[in-house]
Amino acid sequence: MNEDFPRTLALLRQEKGIAQRQAAKDLGISQALLSHYENGVREPGLAFVRKACDYYRVSADYLLGRTLDRDGAVINADELYDASGEKGTLKGSIAATLQKKLLVNTTSLLFELLGSTGSREAVGSAAGYLGGALYQLYRMLHRAAGGKDKYFALGGTAFSMDAVDAEMRLARVGFAQALDALEAEDAVLPAMDSAALAEGYPGLIQSLTQVLHATEEETNKLLGR
Repeated sequence: MNEDFPRTLALLRQEKGIAQRQAAKDLGISQALLSHYENGVREPGLAFVRKACDYYRVSADYLLGRTLDRDGAVINADELYDASGEKGTLKGSIAATLQKKLLVNTTSLLFELLGSTGSREAVGSAAGYLGGALYQLYRMLHRAAGGKDKYFALGGTAFSMDAVDAEMRLARVGFAQALDALEAEDAVLPAMDSAALAEGYPGLIQSLTQVLHATEEETNKLLGR
C-alpha cells in the first residue's frame, strides 16, 4: 500500500471533524483496526478502500496518493516527462511535482479567502511575505548554480545580512494590522472551520490540510514532541 495512504486516511477523518470511534463505526470496523490503518500498522483490503472512498467522497487514486485531485484526475505524463528529445527525459522528480501542486493549491486557497475579505492591505502583505520567501530560495539556488549577485538589484551583502527577512517581518506586521482593522470594522470574515472549507473549496482543502500537517509535524520534531 502507498505510504501516503495512512496519512491521507487520517487527514480525511480529521477534516470531516469526527472522532476515530465514530468513523470506525460508520465504516463497519473496530476502532483498533482503523487506528492500525491510519498509523500504517496494517494494510486494508479492497473492500475497505472502496467503502472509505464512498464515505469520504474521494477517488481511490486520491486515497492511495496517486493524485492530489479528489475526483481522481492523475498527474498527466507530460507534466513529468519530456519526449521531445531522442530518448526523452524526466522534467523533474515526481516529489517536486506533487509538492508544487500542494503549495500552489494552498496558496490559491489562502488568496481566495483573503480576497473575500476585501482587504487590499491583507492581500498585499501576504503577497509580500510569500514573495520574500520565494525570492530567498530562488536566489540561493541561483548562487549554488554559479549565478552572479549582480543579476539582482539587491546587493549581495544586503541579501547575506538577511535584508529580505526584515522585509518579510514587516510584511507579517502589515498582515496582522490588516486583520486587526477588519476585526475593528466588524467585517465579515470567511468561515474557517473544516466543514465550511471542505464545502467551499473541495479541490483545495486537502492540500491545505497536508501542508499544515507537515509543517506542524516538522516543528514538533524540532521541539522534541
